[in-house]
Amino acid sequence: MRLLLVEDDDHVAAALSAVLARHGFEVVHARNGEEALQAVLPATHPHKPPFGVVLLDLGLPDQDGYQVCGKIRKLTSIPVIMVTARADVRSRIHGLNLGADDYVVKPYDTGELLARIHAVSRRTAPGDDAATATADHALRLGPVIIELPTRRVSVDGATVQLTRKEFDLLALLAQRPGVVFRREQIISEVWRTSWEGTGRTLEVHVASLRSKLRMPALIETVRGVGYRLVVPVGA
Repeated sequence: MRLLLVEDDDHVAAALSAVLARHGFEVVHARNGEEALQAVLPATHPHKPPFGVVLLDLGLPDQDGYQVCGKIRKLTSIPVIMVTARADVRSRIHGLNLGADDYVVKPYDTGELLARIHAVSRRTAPGDDAATATADHALRLGPVIIELPTRRVSVDGATVQLTRKEFDLLALLAQRPGVVFRREQIISEVWRTSWEGTGRTLEVHVASLRSKLRMPALIETVRGVGYRLVVPVGA
């Protein structure tokens, strides 16, 4: 697995990189937020597989780690684990609401960190072989193709015009077809809020997607829980 380590302290980065390398990780080191953002862009290393995880330190010299996390989440769905000395609950909640997948407080046990890396990798892995990433970083689910870098969606070759939130919602569900996403999780990741009143907005966006894609069965409502994407039969 390729792993992006965002850490401004070279001594800390070197020690952690050595440990990760011994456990089979290919580590790329970014010393600030700008380097990290450039590294996660799909066009940066077109011939290499995408990063499996980003380990993100919050105390960066050029910009706050929370800002970097938010920007990474807009660019890609790569799992992000925040690594920081900020142990208060408010900081953890803020990081998770920005799209972080996990939060590790320094000082940490290396074994625990490795376990968390593998855990978020498993959670974010595609849930069905029918969803395959093409060479241009697109998700293909039967007649539906979702091009992540260009934010373009097509059905049977015809482009479907989606709003930003509609695309974000579809892309989130398509990352793990068959997996049920809780309503709270969707609202947190797509709308970046925990406000319960957003639930009605979620329902409206799901209905709009079903209509625009002309595939009402593509997004299934799991009563009392949330939604999941159902791969079309024969895909």
